[in-house]
Amino acid sequence: MARTTPQPQSAPPAAHGPMPQALESAVYGLFATCALDLAVRHGVFRELTEHGPSRSAELATALGVDQDTLGRLLTLLRSLEVLAADGEGRYTVPDQARPYLDGSDTRYLGGFVHHLVDSTFGRLRHLESCLTRGKAAADATRPEPFAEIYRDEEATDRFLDAMWQLSFDVSGELVEAAGLEQVHHLVDVGGAGGPFSVAALLRRPGLRATVFDLPQVAQRLQQARQRYRLGARLAFIPGDFHRDELPPGDCLAFGYILSDWTDDTCLELLRKAHRALAPGGLVLVMERLFDEDGYRPLATAAMNLSMQAETQGRHRTAAEYLALLRRAGFTGCEVRRSSREKHLVIGRRADNAHPPGRWW
Repeated sequence: MARTTPQPQSAPPAAHGPMPQALESAVYGLFATCALDLAVRHGVFRELTEHGPSRSAELATALGVDQDTLGRLLTLLRSLEVLAADGEGRYTVPDQARPYLDGSDTRYLGGFVHHLVDSTFGRLRHLESCLTRGKAAADATRPEPFAEIYRDEEATDRFLDAMWQLSFDVSGELVEAAGLEQVHHLVDVGGAGGPFSVAALLRRPGLRATVFDLPQVAQRLQQARQRYRLGARLAFIPGDFHRDELPPGDCLAFGYILSDWTDDTCLELLRKAHRALAPGGLVLVMERLFDEDGYRPLATAAMNLSMQAETQGRHRTAAEYLALLRRAGFTGCEVRRSSREKHLVIGRRADNAHPPGRWW
Protein backbone atom coordinates (compact mmCIF):
# COMPACT_ATOMS: atom_id res chain seq x y z
CA MET A 1 0.00 0.00 0.00
CA ALA A 2 1.46 3.32 -1.05
CA ARG A 3 2.33 5.74 1.66
CA THR A 4 1.02 9.24 1.42
CA THR A 5 3.06 12.26 2.41
CA PRO A 6 1.29 14.31 5.06
CA GLN A 7 0.36 17.73 3.80
CA PRO A 8 1.42 20.70 5.95
CA GLN A 9 -1.45 22.21 7.80
CA SER A 10 -1.86 25.94 7.38
CA ALA A 11 -1.99 27.93 10.60
CA PRO A 12 -5.45 29.08 11.60
CA PRO A 13 -6.08 32.72 10.87
CA ALA A 14 -5.24 35.04 13.71
CA ALA A 15 -8.15 36.31 15.70
CA HIS A 16 -9.19 39.82 14.78
CA GLY A 17 -8.94 41.98 17.86
CA PRO A 18 -9.64 45.67 18.29
CA MET A 19 -7.27 48.28 16.95
CA PRO A 20 -4.48 48.95 19.48
CA GLN A 21 -5.40 51.93 21.61
CA ALA A 22 -2.23 53.84 20.74
CA LEU A 23 -2.94 53.44 17.03
CA GLU A 24 -6.58 54.43 17.49
CA SER A 25 -5.49 57.60 19.30
CA ALA A 26 -3.08 58.41 16.46
CA VAL A 27 -5.69 57.83 13.74
CA TYR A 28 -8.38 59.96 15.39
CA GLY A 29 -6.12 62.59 16.96
CA LEU A 30 -7.12 65.10 14.28
CA PHE A 31 -10.72 65.03 15.49
CA ALA A 32 -9.67 65.31 19.12
CA THR A 33 -7.72 68.56 18.68
CA CYS A 34 -10.39 70.13 16.49
CA ALA A 35 -13.13 69.15 18.94
CA LEU A 36 -11.17 70.59 21.85
CA ASP A 37 -10.63 73.85 19.97
CA LEU A 38 -14.33 74.15 19.06
CA ALA A 39 -15.35 73.59 22.67
CA VAL A 40 -12.89 76.24 23.86
CA ARG A 41 -13.95 78.77 21.22
CA HIS A 42 -17.64 78.42 21.98
CA GLY A 43 -17.40 78.48 25.75
CA VAL A 44 -18.23 74.87 26.65
CA PHE A 45 -15.56 74.62 29.34
CA ARG A 46 -16.17 78.15 30.58
CA GLU A 47 -19.86 77.40 31.04
CA LEU A 48 -19.20 74.14 32.88
CA THR A 49 -16.49 75.54 35.15
CA GLU A 50 -18.48 78.66 36.03
CA HIS A 51 -21.99 77.19 36.33
CA GLY A 52 -21.47 73.52 37.12
CA PRO A 53 -22.83 70.30 35.55
CA SER A 54 -25.17 70.68 32.60
CA ARG A 55 -27.01 68.55 30.06
CA SER A 56 -26.40 68.89 26.36
CA ALA A 57 -29.68 70.72 25.68
CA GLU A 58 -29.08 73.14 28.53
CA LEU A 59 -25.57 73.85 27.30
CA ALA A 60 -26.79 74.45 23.75
CA THR A 61 -29.34 76.99 24.99
CA ALA A 62 -26.84 78.76 27.25
CA LEU A 63 -24.24 78.97 24.48
CA GLY A 64 -26.63 79.71 21.62
CA VAL A 65 -25.37 76.82 19.46
CA ASP A 66 -26.93 73.90 17.56
CA GLN A 67 -27.93 71.15 19.97
CA ASP A 68 -27.31 68.22 17.60
CA THR A 69 -23.80 69.33 16.69
CA LEU A 70 -22.98 70.15 20.29
CA GLY A 71 -24.21 66.73 21.39
CA ARG A 72 -21.84 65.01 18.98
CA LEU A 73 -18.99 67.24 20.12
CA LEU A 74 -19.68 66.43 23.77
CA THR A 75 -19.85 62.71 22.99
CA LEU A 76 -16.35 62.79 21.49
CA LEU A 77 -14.94 64.83 24.36
CA ARG A 78 -16.47 62.37 26.82
CA SER A 79 -14.93 59.46 24.90
CA LEU A 80 -11.58 61.22 25.12
CA GLU A 81 -12.16 61.64 28.90
CA VAL A 82 -11.79 65.40 28.52
CA LEU A 83 -15.36 65.59 29.84
CA ALA A 84 -17.28 63.30 32.17
CA ALA A 85 -21.02 62.74 32.53
CA ASP A 86 -23.16 61.44 35.37
CA GLY A 87 -26.07 59.01 35.17
CA GLU A 88 -28.47 61.81 34.25
CA GLY A 89 -26.37 62.99 31.32
CA ARG A 90 -24.98 66.09 33.01
CA TYR A 91 -21.52 66.96 31.75
CA THR A 92 -18.65 68.09 33.98
CA VAL A 93 -14.97 68.91 33.54
CA PRO A 94 -12.86 66.32 35.42
CA ASP A 95 -10.74 67.76 38.21
CA GLN A 96 -7.45 66.74 36.54
CA ALA A 97 -8.36 68.54 33.30
CA ARG A 98 -10.00 71.61 34.84
CA PRO A 99 -6.88 73.79 35.35
CA TYR A 100 -5.97 73.53 31.67
CA LEU A 101 -9.49 74.35 30.47
CA ASP A 102 -10.45 77.05 32.96
CA GLY A 103 -9.61 80.44 31.45
CA SER A 104 -9.02 81.96 34.88
CA ASP A 105 -6.27 79.44 35.77
CA THR A 106 -2.59 80.15 35.04
CA ARG A 107 -2.33 76.67 33.47
CA TYR A 108 -5.03 77.37 30.86
CA LEU A 109 -4.11 76.10 27.38
CA GLY A 110 -6.95 77.40 25.23
CA GLY A 111 -4.71 79.86 23.39
CA PHE A 112 -2.18 77.15 22.63
CA VAL A 113 -4.92 74.93 21.22
CA HIS A 114 -6.09 77.86 19.02
CA HIS A 115 -2.50 78.24 17.77
CA LEU A 116 -2.29 74.55 16.89
CA VAL A 117 -5.52 74.64 14.88
CA ASP A 118 -5.25 78.07 13.29
CA SER A 119 -1.51 78.17 12.58
CA THR A 120 0.33 74.91 13.07
CA PHE A 121 -2.20 72.66 11.33
CA GLY A 122 -1.98 74.57 8.05
CA ARG A 123 1.81 74.63 8.09
CA LEU A 124 2.04 70.89 8.73
CA ARG A 125 1.20 70.38 5.06
CA HIS A 126 4.71 71.70 4.40
CA LEU A 127 6.11 68.52 5.95
CA GLU A 128 5.51 66.55 2.75
CA SER A 129 7.73 68.94 0.84
CA CYS A 130 10.38 68.66 3.57
CA LEU A 131 10.12 64.88 3.40
CA THR A 132 10.40 64.57 -0.40
CA ARG A 133 12.77 67.45 -1.16
CA GLY A 134 14.68 68.06 2.07
CA LYS A 135 14.13 71.00 4.41
CA ALA A 136 16.62 73.39 2.78
CA ALA A 137 15.03 73.04 -0.66
CA ALA A 138 11.48 73.09 0.74
CA ASP A 139 12.15 76.29 2.69
CA ALA A 140 14.05 78.09 -0.06
CA THR A 141 11.15 80.30 -1.14
CA ARG A 142 9.45 80.62 2.25
CA PRO A 143 9.75 83.69 4.51
CA GLU A 144 11.90 83.55 7.63
CA PRO A 145 9.88 81.74 10.37
CA PHE A 146 9.11 84.73 12.57
CA ALA A 147 8.25 86.96 9.63
CA GLU A 148 5.39 84.52 9.08
CA ILE A 149 4.49 84.16 12.76
CA TYR A 150 4.43 87.97 13.22
CA ARG A 151 2.89 88.68 9.80
CA ASP A 152 -0.03 90.68 11.21
CA GLU A 153 -1.56 91.73 14.52
CA GLU A 154 -3.90 88.75 14.73
CA ALA A 155 -1.17 86.18 14.09
CA THR A 156 1.14 87.94 16.55
CA ASP A 157 -1.51 87.98 19.28
CA ARG A 158 -2.34 84.32 18.71
CA PHE A 159 1.33 83.33 18.98
CA LEU A 160 1.98 85.47 22.06
CA ASP A 161 -1.13 84.05 23.76
CA ALA A 162 0.13 80.53 23.09
CA MET A 163 3.62 81.31 24.40
CA TRP A 164 2.27 82.94 27.57
CA GLN A 165 0.02 79.98 28.31
CA LEU A 166 2.83 77.49 27.72
CA SER A 167 5.31 79.42 29.86
CA PHE A 168 3.88 81.61 32.61
CA ASP A 169 2.74 79.01 35.11
CA VAL A 170 5.81 76.78 34.85
CA SER A 171 8.06 79.86 34.91
CA GLY A 172 7.40 80.27 38.61
CA GLU A 173 8.84 76.82 39.20
CA LEU A 174 11.79 77.56 36.90
CA VAL A 175 12.56 80.81 38.74
CA GLU A 176 12.79 78.88 42.00
CA ALA A 177 14.93 76.19 40.36
CA ALA A 178 17.31 78.80 38.95
CA GLY A 179 17.71 80.58 42.27
CA LEU A 180 18.36 84.14 41.04
CA GLU A 181 18.80 85.45 44.61
CA GLN A 182 22.11 87.07 43.61
CA VAL A 183 20.88 88.26 40.20
CA HIS A 184 20.21 91.98 39.79
CA HIS A 185 19.48 92.27 36.05
CA LEU A 186 17.80 89.55 34.01
CA VAL A 187 17.90 89.82 30.21
CA ASP A 188 15.13 87.73 28.65
CA VAL A 189 16.29 87.03 25.09
CA GLY A 190 13.34 86.59 22.73
CA GLY A 191 11.14 86.96 25.80
CA ALA A 192 7.96 87.77 23.81
CA GLY A 193 5.20 89.04 26.13
CA GLY A 194 7.41 88.43 29.16
CA PRO A 195 6.06 85.32 30.90
CA PHE A 196 9.41 84.37 32.42
CA SER A 197 10.42 87.94 33.24
CA VAL A 198 7.08 88.66 34.94
CA ALA A 199 7.25 85.42 36.95
CA ALA A 200 10.79 86.28 38.05
CA LEU A 201 9.94 89.87 39.01
CA LEU A 202 6.95 88.75 41.06
CA ARG A 203 9.18 86.39 43.06
CA ARG A 204 12.35 88.49 43.36
CA PRO A 205 11.53 92.04 44.57
CA GLY A 206 15.07 93.32 44.06
CA LEU A 207 15.29 92.15 40.45
CA ARG A 208 14.86 94.13 37.25
CA ALA A 209 14.36 92.53 33.85
CA THR A 210 14.78 93.55 30.24
CA VAL A 211 13.00 91.73 27.42
CA PHE A 212 14.99 91.80 24.18
CA ASP A 213 12.81 90.92 21.20
CA LEU A 214 11.43 92.12 17.90
CA PRO A 215 9.50 95.42 17.98
CA GLN A 216 6.16 93.64 17.39
CA VAL A 217 6.00 92.46 21.02
CA ALA A 218 6.37 95.90 22.62
CA GLN A 219 2.64 96.50 23.07
CA ARG A 220 2.06 93.11 24.69
CA LEU A 221 4.92 93.71 27.08
CA GLN A 222 3.45 97.08 28.03
CA GLN A 223 0.18 95.31 28.86
CA ALA A 224 2.03 92.88 31.14
CA ARG A 225 3.87 95.77 32.82
CA GLN A 226 0.58 97.48 33.60
CA ARG A 227 -1.33 94.36 34.61
CA TYR A 228 1.28 93.26 37.14
CA ARG A 229 2.24 96.83 38.21
CA LEU A 230 5.92 96.32 37.45
CA GLY A 231 6.72 99.83 36.27
CA ALA A 232 10.34 100.49 35.38
CA ARG A 233 11.41 97.09 36.71
CA LEU A 234 10.29 95.56 33.39
CA ALA A 235 12.04 97.16 30.42
CA PHE A 236 12.02 96.45 26.70
CA ILE A 237 14.79 96.75 24.12
CA PRO A 238 13.77 96.11 20.52
CA GLY A 239 16.25 94.18 18.43
CA ASP A 240 17.09 91.09 16.42
CA PHE A 241 19.26 88.58 18.23
CA HIS A 242 20.58 87.25 14.91
CA ARG A 243 21.98 90.64 13.87
CA ASP A 244 22.57 92.46 17.15
CA GLU A 245 24.70 91.85 20.19
CA LEU A 246 22.68 91.06 23.33
CA PRO A 247 22.11 93.58 26.12
CA PRO A 248 24.37 93.09 29.15
CA GLY A 249 23.17 91.54 32.38
CA ASP A 250 24.18 89.12 35.10
CA CYS A 251 21.62 86.53 33.92
CA LEU A 252 20.53 85.89 30.32
CA ALA A 253 17.54 83.63 29.66
CA PHE A 254 16.47 81.79 26.52
CA GLY A 255 12.95 80.38 26.92
CA TYR A 256 11.71 78.24 24.00
CA ILE A 257 14.26 80.04 21.77
CA LEU A 258 17.13 77.67 21.00
CA SER A 259 14.78 74.90 19.89
CA ASP A 260 13.75 77.15 16.98
CA TRP A 261 17.23 77.12 15.45
CA THR A 262 20.05 74.91 14.18
CA ASP A 263 22.99 73.88 16.35
CA ASP A 264 25.23 76.44 14.62
CA THR A 265 22.78 79.27 15.32
CA CYS A 266 22.34 78.12 18.92
CA LEU A 267 26.10 78.14 19.40
CA GLU A 268 26.29 81.67 17.97
CA LEU A 269 23.53 82.88 20.31
CA LEU A 270 25.14 81.27 23.34
CA ARG A 271 28.48 82.87 22.49
CA LYS A 272 26.72 86.24 22.28
CA ALA A 273 25.24 85.52 25.70
CA HIS A 274 28.69 84.69 27.04
CA ARG A 275 30.00 88.05 25.78
CA ALA A 276 27.04 89.94 27.28
CA LEU A 277 27.18 88.32 30.71
CA ALA A 278 29.02 89.79 33.67
CA PRO A 279 31.75 87.49 35.03
CA GLY A 280 30.10 84.81 37.13
CA GLY A 281 26.77 85.43 35.43
CA LEU A 282 24.23 82.77 34.53
CA VAL A 283 22.68 81.66 31.26
CA LEU A 284 19.33 79.87 31.51
CA VAL A 285 18.11 77.61 28.70
CA MET A 286 14.45 76.67 29.26
CA GLU A 287 13.11 74.05 26.88
CA ARG A 288 11.20 70.87 26.37
CA LEU A 289 13.75 68.06 26.65
CA PHE A 290 13.76 64.68 25.02
CA ASP A 291 14.50 61.83 27.38
CA GLU A 292 17.87 60.27 26.74
CA ASP A 293 16.13 57.60 24.61
CA GLY A 294 15.53 60.39 22.07
CA TYR A 295 11.82 59.78 21.42
CA ARG A 296 9.88 60.52 24.61
CA PRO A 297 7.85 62.29 25.93
CA LEU A 298 5.04 62.37 23.37
CA ALA A 299 4.47 66.14 23.48
CA THR A 300 8.15 66.80 22.78
CA ALA A 301 8.15 64.37 19.86
CA ALA A 302 5.00 65.99 18.44
CA MET A 303 6.34 69.52 18.73
CA ASN A 304 9.66 68.37 17.29
CA LEU A 305 7.86 67.34 14.10
CA SER A 306 5.90 70.59 14.09
CA MET A 307 9.13 72.55 14.23
CA GLN A 308 10.31 70.98 11.00
CA ALA A 309 7.40 72.74 9.31
CA GLU A 310 7.38 75.95 11.38
CA THR A 311 10.97 76.80 12.32
CA GLN A 312 14.57 75.85 11.57
CA GLY A 313 15.15 73.99 14.81
CA ARG A 314 14.49 70.84 16.78
CA HIS A 315 14.08 69.62 20.32
CA ARG A 316 17.14 68.17 22.00
CA THR A 317 18.18 66.03 24.94
CA ALA A 318 19.64 67.61 28.06
CA ALA A 319 23.05 66.24 27.07
CA GLU A 320 22.88 68.06 23.74
CA TYR A 321 22.18 71.40 25.42
CA LEU A 322 24.94 70.82 27.95
CA ALA A 323 27.36 70.19 25.08
CA LEU A 324 26.32 73.42 23.34
CA LEU A 325 26.79 75.42 26.54
CA ARG A 326 30.28 74.02 27.09
CA ARG A 327 31.26 74.72 23.48
CA ALA A 328 30.15 78.33 24.00
CA GLY A 329 32.51 78.65 26.96
CA PHE A 330 30.18 78.11 29.91
CA THR A 331 31.19 76.14 32.99
CA GLY A 332 29.34 74.55 35.90
CA CYS A 333 26.63 73.38 33.50
CA GLU A 334 23.73 71.40 34.94
CA VAL A 335 20.11 70.38 34.38
CA ARG A 336 17.26 71.15 36.76
CA ARG A 337 13.94 69.57 35.84
CA SER A 338 10.50 70.94 36.62
CA SER A 339 7.30 68.99 37.26
CA ARG A 340 6.01 70.16 33.86
CA GLU A 341 7.15 69.95 30.24
CA LYS A 342 9.62 72.87 30.34
CA HIS A 343 12.96 72.30 32.03
CA LEU A 344 16.08 74.29 32.89
CA VAL A 345 19.66 73.91 31.69
CA ILE A 346 22.12 76.26 33.40
CA GLY A 347 25.58 77.49 32.48
CA ARG A 348 27.87 79.96 34.25
CA ARG A 349 30.33 82.46 32.82
CA ALA A 350 33.59 81.97 34.66
CA ASP A 351 34.61 84.75 37.08
CA ASN A 352 37.96 85.15 35.29
CA ALA A 353 36.48 85.31 31.79
CA HIS A 354 37.40 88.21 29.55
CA PRO A 355 35.12 91.25 29.79
CA PRO A 356 32.10 91.28 27.48
CA GLY A 357 32.11 92.99 24.11
CA ARG A 358 31.05 96.38 22.90
CA TRP A 359 27.98 96.74 25.15
CA TRP A 360 30.27 97.42 28.11
